[in-house]
Amino acid sequence: MPGKHDYYEVLGVGKSASVDEIKRAYRKLAKKYHPDRNPGDATAEQKFKEVQQAHGVLGDPEKRAQYDRYGHGGVGEWQTGTGGERVYRWGGGSSIPADDLEDLISAFGGGQRASIFDQFFGRKRPSPGEDRAPERGTNEELRVPLTFDQAIHGSTLNVRVQSGQNGKTETLEVKIPPGVEDGQRIRISGRGHGAGRGGSRGDLYLICSVSPHPIFRREGADIHVDVSVSVVDAVLGGKIEVPSLDGNTVLNLPSGTPSGATLRLRGLGIRKANGEKGDQYVTIQIAPKKIISHAEHQLYEKLRALDSENSSGSSKHPKSTR
Repeated sequence: MPGKHDYYEVLGVGKSASVDEIKRAYRKLAKKYHPDRNPGDATAEQKFKEVQQAHGVLGDPEKRAQYDRYGHGGVGEWQTGTGGERVYRWGGGSSIPADDLEDLISAFGGGQRASIFDQFFGRKRPSPGEDRAPERGTNEELRVPLTFDQAIHGSTLNVRVQSGQNGKTETLEVKIPPGVEDGQRIRISGRGHGAGRGGSRGDLYLICSVSPHPIFRREGADIHVDVSVSVVDAVLGGKIEVPSLDGNTVLNLPSGTPSGATLRLRGLGIRKANGEKGDQYVTIQIAPKKIISHAEHQLYEKLRALDSENSSGSSKHPKSTR
């Protein structure tokens, strides 16, 4: 069950890791263990859940501080049990009724006991007969599938969620902003689980599950694509058409371009949050024809003979190095 391991170990970072380091580690592992990339792999699914839970704590400064101080028990929350009783849940689904918890730490006694409830759980346990404030519902996570184009350009989705405690569902129209990445979380305030006694609903977190593109590869805001060119185009150079996110575009191919060379098209990548766009990188793959005409064959034979003659001439008459 998730939540049993040290969250820092789950993400593979040290306790002094910065927010950016934690975010990068989370994205890398979420992509590695994503269920869509590991269909039917129960171990990968378990790892994915652990990574999600670890990031949910370490990615939140307040929860991280509580976790650093108290461990797994410090990052739980008060909830209402199935029988209406007050319970505290934490870790991988562990819980304890408030009355049992009171007995567990009763050895501290008096004001010190109250202080423990304040520091460890963020509030005092209500005394018998005391009016309890309405509780807030728990957050909910929902994985939503997105095509590569929907993630890049943005989209509007209809998402079905539970409307409250009565089990009914409702359809939400959700706007997916352009440029979201696989595993990215989108928060929708007040659309999570409902709470008892008139409390407000928790939040809904949509986890983006982005399908890979058949030809494009994404690295941050940059796009990579492989393009095949003929031997003639590679040798002579010229203008060639290459695919981009907005349709075909023209690339100026330098003469003598070798196979594996990468050329950059500025500003044809993904739009960043600051409005700037990444770049597109085109990797050239020289693809000779498998079938050529008799005339082409004769021309290639002449080229080979010419190339051999030039090579022999250069070896017999080396250029002076002076």
